[in-house]
Amino acid sequence: MSVAESAPSRARVLVVEDEANQRDMLAALLARSGYEVVCAEDGSAALSRLEAERFDVVLSDQRMAGVDGLALLARLREHEPELPVVLMTAYGSVAEAVEAMRRGAADYLTKPFQREELLLVLERVLRRRHLEGEVSSLRGALRGRYRLGGLIGASPAMQEVFSLIERVAAADVPVVLRGESGTGKELVARALHAASRRAQGPFVALNCAAVPESLLESEFFGHEKGAFTGAVASHKGRFEQAHGGTLFLDEIGAMRVDLQAKLLRVLQEREVQRLGATAPTRVDVRLLAATCEDLEDAIRRKSFRQDLYYRLSVVPIHLPALRDRPEDIPVLVEHLLQAAAKKFGREPMGMAPEVLDRLEIHAWPGNVRELENTIDRMVLLAGSRRLELGDLPPALRAGPAAAEGGAGLVLPPGGVNLAALERDLIVQALRRSRGALGPAARLLGISYKTLQYRIQKHTLDRDGAPTGAPLPEVDEEDGPA
Repeated sequence: MSVAESAPSRARVLVVEDEANQRDMLAALLARSGYEVVCAEDGSAALSRLEAERFDVVLSDQRMAGVDGLALLARLREHEPELPVVLMTAYGSVAEAVEAMRRGAADYLTKPFQREELLLVLERVLRRRHLEGEVSSLRGALRGRYRLGGLIGASPAMQEVFSLIERVAAADVPVVLRGESGTGKELVARALHAASRRAQGPFVALNCAAVPESLLESEFFGHEKGAFTGAVASHKGRFEQAHGGTLFLDEIGAMRVDLQAKLLRVLQEREVQRLGATAPTRVDVRLLAATCEDLEDAIRRKSFRQDLYYRLSVVPIHLPALRDRPEDIPVLVEHLLQAAAKKFGREPMGMAPEVLDRLEIHAWPGNVRELENTIDRMVLLAGSRRLELGDLPPALRAGPAAAEGGAGLVLPPGGVNLAALERDLIVQALRRSRGALGPAARLLGISYKTLQYRIQKHTLDRDGAPTGAPLPEVDEEDGPA
């Protein structure tokens, strides 16, 4: 394939050349090679063309009267930094080439140059631009796929949460967010608000478990001056504060039953009455609620109203615990690592693979909030830009057994099937590490090679599932050290 044949199809080239003969020759050569060519007689004319039209590459003489090639390059770096510029001059030198590249030129040609040399340079520059565009698009797609607002997750469970948020956000209905503490329920609430028609309105959050019971009614509905001892001024409640926007009630299961009845009335009537007021106030609020409690059990115990539950649970969204989506830990760690470095004024941080192994096999009872606090602590106290095992908190540094109490096994009176026990422990380790042999070996306290031998001995695959026929019996001494 010739250079001309391999040139990107119908790419638009702006040729900037003050010598008419050179300009016409370049235009003819490039047109014959499959390019769409537009010419400009100097830098000023080129800038006018660039304001009105789109080009894929600029081929410009460096030495011209008025706006020369370097000045044109500087203007384009400022206003159109993605557009590649190839400079050419009859006075080429190494110093000029270095200066042009330093200022952002995509490439450099010295006159006189061969036809093939010109076409090769243009092809290389255009293909580089195409690849950069593909990488940029891929990064954007990955950001869109794995991130939504402040939420991050590549796992199927989190992708389902993202899908629900996108489908529900525009519908002005109540949503109940369910999940353990630290799973990111408020982040989901904020994402729902940001993607809704109320995004320009206020987002008001209230933790029902953090407000004293005696003040809850005032916090919800507000009060007038003198309504009770200490009410020295009128106060808007959270519903009024959230008018035109979203009200997020966290830990709604902690709300008193009598207050639940008043909340239900607000949802039905769309009006609130401040304590001490004689007339109600209309409110336009979308309600989002969150809980880590089992509301169905609370209904059975008569501590949560069933009618309020059905009013709120138009769309329930369950947030999975971090231990149920361990595949999200690497992407979360990467994000939290750089966020912590920025927060504490550190250089961008890295992490040894064995540190990530420990983070991946930890149970994370505090979920993402616990992971974030752990990363913050490590970055803040780290002595270098690479986190090592010694930077882990003691409980994680010692491994899962120590973190869970380190209780030893007691041989039962009837004895055990040691081979079956060994096989079961290997299966558990492989499943916990999701087939990663390094972390599984560390969980079992054996070497990588020994684990490979044991997997083959027990006819398992990397996920702990059984495979083909068992191996012949092998003396223990023949196994790896």
